[in-house]
Amino acid sequence: MTTTLDKTFDPAAIEAKWYAHWETHGLFRPDRPDAEPFTIVLPPPNVTGSLHIGHALDHTLMDVVIRYERLRGKDALFLPGMDHAGIATQMVVERQMEARGDKRTNYTREEFIAKVWEWKAESGGMILDQMRRLGESVAWDLEAFTMDPHFTRAVTKTFVDLHGRGLIYRDKRLVNWDVKLKTAISDLEVETREVKGGFWHFRYPLADGVTTSEGKDYLVVATTRPETMLADMAVAVNPADERYASVVGKHVILPLTGRRIPVVADEHADPELGSGCVKITPGHDFNDFEVGKRAGFAPAAMLNMLDADGNVCQTADGLVPEEFLGLHRFRRDGVDGARERVVMRMKEHGCLIPHVDKDGEEHDAEPRTIQTPFGDRGGVVIEPWLTDQWYVDAEKLAVKPMEAVRSGAIEIVPKTWGKTFFNWMDNIQPWCVSRQLWWGHRIPAWYGDDGKCYVAETAEAAQALAGAAVTLWQDEDVLDTWFSSALWPFATLGWPDSDAPLLNKHFPNSLLISGFDILFFWDARMMMMGQAMTGQNPWPRLYLHGLVRAPDGQKMSKSKGNVIDPLGLIDQYGADALRFFMAAMESQGRDIKMDEKRVEGYRNFATKLWNAARFCQSNGIGASASVKAPPARLAANQWIIGEVAACVTEIERAMADLRFDAAANAIYQFTWSKFCDWYLELIKPVFAGDADSPPAVETRAVAGWALDQILVMLHPFMPFITEELWHKLGERPYELILAQWPAPEAEISKEATDAIDWVIDLTTNTRSARNELGIPPGAKLAAYLAAPSDVATRTIERSIAAIERLARLTPVTIGEAPAGPAMQVTAGEDVFVIPLEGIVDIAAEKSRLEKALAASEKEAKSLGGRLSNPAFAEKAKPEAVEKARADLAHHAGEVERLTAALARLG
Repeated sequence: MTTTLDKTFDPAAIEAKWYAHWETHGLFRPDRPDAEPFTIVLPPPNVTGSLHIGHALDHTLMDVVIRYERLRGKDALFLPGMDHAGIATQMVVERQMEARGDKRTNYTREEFIAKVWEWKAESGGMILDQMRRLGESVAWDLEAFTMDPHFTRAVTKTFVDLHGRGLIYRDKRLVNWDVKLKTAISDLEVETREVKGGFWHFRYPLADGVTTSEGKDYLVVATTRPETMLADMAVAVNPADERYASVVGKHVILPLTGRRIPVVADEHADPELGSGCVKITPGHDFNDFEVGKRAGFAPAAMLNMLDADGNVCQTADGLVPEEFLGLHRFRRDGVDGARERVVMRMKEHGCLIPHVDKDGEEHDAEPRTIQTPFGDRGGVVIEPWLTDQWYVDAEKLAVKPMEAVRSGAIEIVPKTWGKTFFNWMDNIQPWCVSRQLWWGHRIPAWYGDDGKCYVAETAEAAQALAGAAVTLWQDEDVLDTWFSSALWPFATLGWPDSDAPLLNKHFPNSLLISGFDILFFWDARMMMMGQAMTGQNPWPRLYLHGLVRAPDGQKMSKSKGNVIDPLGLIDQYGADALRFFMAAMESQGRDIKMDEKRVEGYRNFATKLWNAARFCQSNGIGASASVKAPPARLAANQWIIGEVAACVTEIERAMADLRFDAAANAIYQFTWSKFCDWYLELIKPVFAGDADSPPAVETRAVAGWALDQILVMLHPFMPFITEELWHKLGERPYELILAQWPAPEAEISKEATDAIDWVIDLTTNTRSARNELGIPPGAKLAAYLAAPSDVATRTIERSIAAIERLARLTPVTIGEAPAGPAMQVTAGEDVFVIPLEGIVDIAAEKSRLEKALAASEKEAKSLGGRLSNPAFAEKAKPEAVEKARADLAHHAGEVERLTAALARLG
């Protein structure tokens, strides 16, 4: 039912109302069984998560595409869900237990998991309601969870199938070990921080009386982790380093353990760094692990000197002195750790080479700032730790995804990410998929008292493989969360049931939109699993967007205190304004700087549209009943129909290329400038006369139709205000979310549109000239046109009233202008001369403009010199460089504007 629009636009009043309406009426997924499918599966946020600014960007872009394709008649499916987030969720529940003086180990595994499910029911999934605030049109009835029974079955089947094909295996390798959480973690869960540390230099005595070419009976090694020497297994030198050629293949004796270790030649040792000798601890360093393998050490034979808590334990050869056993790796609670004890003992043995500072003072170590890996959740230094884990043969699984990207079967947008993708995939490492947790998909592997391992989908199947006489127990570990989420594009649709209707229609998906930071951890793994388990690519296109950064360009982080809450922005400006900001600023993967003023600007844009709709409503302009453009005879009406058609084409072209910024800019410019600023001004005189005259009837029909097309085109970006206006402007047989994408199908008179474009050009240029010379905008100016073009002649004859009202030019005379000071204004190829005698003090205005021009030229020269100085660009803060560039652009523009203004004065 049509109702009068309120004077002010209030986003909060309409957002909750319309979202509830869409959801309860099932409008996010209308019944379109015969329509072409278009599918996006939402990257599953953590069940512990809340909507952050990165989600706001990611989710907005996906919803823009889904709403656009739904308007185009597709069977558009936007499938939501959540990830069980193994480590994060277990931590949340354990912290709550700790707060109550309880702990996980007070319960059986099954009892603890039951408590996690209780937590999920009560507190998990807060982000889902926050997604509603953003306006995401997802199919809530199909919401998935990675721990759902069906999904768990898919995960189990995948593990068993890949194991049967030799693509999953158990191996002893180094992992990122979190000593607080007591689990392996992925690279994604490791964050590098700068830590103040030391660089120690030690003498390792050569064995058997051997000396270097320089006659030294020892080698000098340097390390930032002296405690690891308790598990050293070699010293590496570069094969091209002549200083040590004579000792390659010889041995050194470790001072504290007495262990005899070889000197090996390996490219890893850099002759230019330090002494050129590198201690090799393959059980506690990723680089050393590879050196150790090249030197012939089997992983099973590599020494491990730390337990799961980061405390020193005895190595397999039994050579760690008893005084070190049980010490923590670092100083803790005021008690020296293994690091401090090793340095102290090496000093006592005379094997520590002190560092001499610039003042000649000696110190045990050279101070260093060290890039140190920390667990992003446990918050402690990560320990490379040698342990038995389950691995996926990622190298083999990477072959088909790489072929797909090379052939174009999968298009990565923007293309620049292709090089990064191949660089990682070409050097891919085995993927550790086991985690030492209780919450998650338990690994379907059973160990028998016969010493064998049986992998099967159920305990019964494993027992059948082993035989009734064998006693079995299941692996305690669970699978990496990324393993299950790699199945997301097809397991959410019913796989492995081959007859699942959703699977058959909506897989492969149509598009994936993702942050570039999970290209390898999730996107590439979905490619691998899609091919491995279904023989298909999960989607033909992958769009990678950038990060949303703080206003100064820094990465947002809680520690910096510069995190922006999207819900706060929605409260202040409305979801539509935030969505439009995200889309308008997203330019093919470039990072976005958060700019609250821009969000406010898009709220103002919504207000402008609201006021335009109020103007239309007050003049009897309402809902249109046609997708096709109404008949039009008036030039202004023909012009706006042509502009609608041009805007539709521009948006379609932009969306085909996933240029969200271009699509948003097209509808913004059309709505603000073409429709609100020009068309509504052009048609105002029509409503000043007879309301039932043919021009008024035609104009109401065209204006109502054009406004409808705006609402449809803008809907993907600003769904709430557009749905509200859609209903406030008249009776509708359906909601805007289900409307038809514009198809004007109109024949436009070029003569009519050229005339309006000419009037707009004349008005725009006249207003600009007035502004440059300080002439009041309302002042009427005489204008002369000596040699009018055909379009000028026709337009002046038919639209002189519009020229007078918009450009404030009257009279307009066809002929030469009188002598005297004047300015020139162009409209198309026509040049108007506008006398300035008595309107502007020419001398004073010239003096003012020349002074302003000189000031801007001086500033531009100074800024240009500063920016061209390499020292400034290198040493200044990024924000200072950026401000200098912005200031230079401003003054360069001022120089151009002021020069033009002076030229007008002659």
